[in-house]
Amino acid sequence: MTSPLPERAGRRCHNLINPLHSTHYFSPDLGRELAAVGVEDPRAAYFAVRAAAMGPVGAGVVTATFYNFRPELVARHVPAVWETASPEVVLAARARAVDATLRRLLGEETVASKEMAEAAELALRAAEACTPHARPLYAAHADLPVTDEPHLAFWHAATLLREHRGDGHLTALLGAELDPVEAMVSHTATGKGMSPKWACATRGWSREHWDAAVGRLRGRGLLDAEGGLTEAGLGLRREIEARTDLLDRAPYEHLGAAGVERLTELTGALLTRALAAGAFPEGMIGKG
Repeated sequence: MTSPLPERAGRRCHNLINPLHSTHYFSPDLGRELAAVGVEDPRAAYFAVRAAAMGPVGAGVVTATFYNFRPELVARHVPAVWETASPEVVLAARARAVDATLRRLLGEETVASKEMAEAAELALRAAEACTPHARPLYAAHADLPVTDEPHLAFWHAATLLREHRGDGHLTALLGAELDPVEAMVSHTATGKGMSPKWACATRGWSREHWDAAVGRLRGRGLLDAEGGLTEAGLGLRREIEARTDLLDRAPYEHLGAAGVERLTELTGALLTRALAAGAFPEGMIGKG
């Protein structure tokens, strides 16, 4: 028997695992490795590395599973990217990039540490309880092999946990009747999402799309005149996160309270090192 999890323990753990997983998306190592196999456009590289586990899928599948990207942007790169590099080639390039990124951000001593091996063991144990139904991105990555190297095994488990929660989060967004841009606008209004500039630039939407979504959310009483969340808006975002927690509880319950606490501690230390090494660009988070 494991002791009950403290409230939001799984969410707190995820909030450290997710950015550590995501460091490679902002890494020059990823651009270098993808360019080496012919994928030079950064957007094509992103779509390819995240979708490759699903095979040579088309734009519709990527748009559906990624949720908040403009369909026209996705179609500009998918499925054409598979003519340049197959999913298998992309996955191998991604693994090389992750290896280089973690070694650079964390240092060789940390990569080879017993704490890294422990984090990998705990994260993999948690991922044992993830479920594939209605979770296409998680399920695709769960079919990939696990390497023996602890830092890459940890990253693989972090990917499983991240995509498992992410797939469930999309279910919660649909239940809240938030379209892709509305979801980003309301998340940014919490102070935790990407700035409008970053969101529009990376997801392919224009400022006009963003402003139209703001207007729709105001019409629903979710945003105030200054663009902040109203009480109703705050309540909806709380409901979305609570629903996401509920759908994502299995891996953390499986790991147990002590295991989750230790994984959170270990991942927090790793993320602190990565942030100090400049893992993310300035100006990415906030309302600017």
